Formats: sequence, C-alpha cells, structure tokens
Amino acid sequence: MISFTARSGSLKAASAAHSVVSPSTSTPLIESIVVVKKPNVAVPPPAPATSFMAKGSLLRTAASTSLAGKSQMRFAHTDVQVPDFSAYRRESVSNSNQSSRASSDSRKAFSYLMVAGGMIPSAYLAKQFVNGAIGSLSPSADVLALAQIEVNLTEIPEGKNATFKWRGKPLFVRHRSQEEIDREVAVDLTILRDQQHDVDRAQNPRYLILIGICTHLGCVPIANAGEFGGYYCPCHGSHYDASGRIRKGPAPLNLEVPVYTIDGDIVTVG
Repeated sequence: MISFTARSGSLKAASAAHSVVSPSTSTPLIESIVVVKKPNVAVPPPAPATSFMAKGSLLRTAASTSLAGKSQMRFAHTDVQVPDFSAYRRESVSNSNQSSRASSDSRKAFSYLMVAGGMIPSAYLAKQFVNGAIGSLSPSADVLALAQIEVNLTEIPEGKNATFKWRGKPLFVRHRSQEEIDREVAVDLTILRDQQHDVDRAQNPRYLILIGICTHLGCVPIANAGEFGGYYCPCHGSHYDASGRIRKGPAPLNLEVPVYTIDGDIVTVG
C-alpha cells in the first residue's frame, strides 16, 4: 500500500508499511510476488504459512510488525473444490434451477408406499409375537381339557361319596340321604366355627359337591368318617359334618364348594 501526502509543495512517500501477496500452496495464482516498499528500507521476510491461516474464510490475512514496519501476507484459496452430491440426488430434483414442488406429490407417494409396505409385515409379526407370548402363559391342552368335568349323579348310590379328579384336585360328590339332610339343616349356626347354612352349600339338597382338600394344611379327608359322619382328616384330626362344615379340629374353614351347575341328572363343575 502506497499513500502520498502534500507537504511543503512536494509529494513524499509517507507509507510506513509494506504488503506481500502470496498464492496458496496448491495452485499459484500469479507468476511473481510484487513487493512495494519504502526506498532504502529492509523488507522483513513474510510470515510462514500455518494451518490456522487456511481455516475459516477463503481469504486470510497474516500480519507481522517489526522495527522496519508492518508487513502483510494474504492467501487466496480460490482452488477449493466444492463437494458435488449430484450422484445422490433424485432425477426429479437434480436441476437446482428448477422448483421441486411439481414433483413433490410423486416423491411423497413413493415414500408413503414404502412406509405402508413396511407396516403391513411389521403388524403381522407383532401380532404373531403377542399371540405367542400370550399362548406361552395360557394353560396347556391337558389342563384345558380338565377345566370342566361332568358327573352323572344317578351313578352315585344314596349315602355314598364319589371322588373325581378335577384340575388336579380331588372332587367329592356325595349323595346324601334324607336323614343326613334333616340333621345338617337343624344344626345351630352359633356353634359353628365357619358359620354357613346347609341350604347355602348345596343347590340340590340331595347332592353335596365339595373340593376334597382340608383347609388346615391341604390334606385329603376321608369320607363317611369322623365324629359327625361327614369327613375326617387323619393328618391333624379335623372333623367335618355331612355338609362339609368344620366341627372339630384345627381346620379354620369349611370345605370349599366349587362353582357348578346342575342340569337334570348331570352336574358340570367349572
């Protein structure tokens, strides 16, 4: 840079700084370096190029100061290659000078079609996974086969107790005589540990249906035994009457009555 000032009618070179123009190291821009300096003034060498100078904008200036004056070194990075992504662009939007709005419908339709095509098999796989998970938690086929049991009541003689297997538990079906029915109906509820009336425990007074598991520790009582003519658990001495109610011993509750329905002479338990 050269500046001129008018002093005492004459022009004098008043510049106290000098400038150096240097091309980048990859491709030279000029054939020579022009140095403009004040006469009889030593020019210091330009500052070495560093990686810091090549970062940021395409034009970077490096300045240094010495006793001889100021110097500048400028790099013109005009040979930087701009990345080309045309190989990755769709043909409908490859022209940067043309609006892509006209082809937006066709491009969206393709995207929606791909998403819908992926959702159908995904939904099917999710359905199969849920069915498999629920199926693994469901009872097996043999358990489902024993979920209900049908008993022909006419095959059980009066005064006898028949034992069946239902859901892995003993099922007692007792054909009671009229004497047993009258005796159990006349029992005073105030003397019972687990107070239940006989009418509430048998849909048909002639047939008593119970789960044959002692309510004390899960033993199986003996039918037609004990002090009350009903059931007796020999493990710990629990006595039940002909209605399955606890009358003596450590058992806290009566024998459980399952859910059942009676249709004529057929009882369905479960």
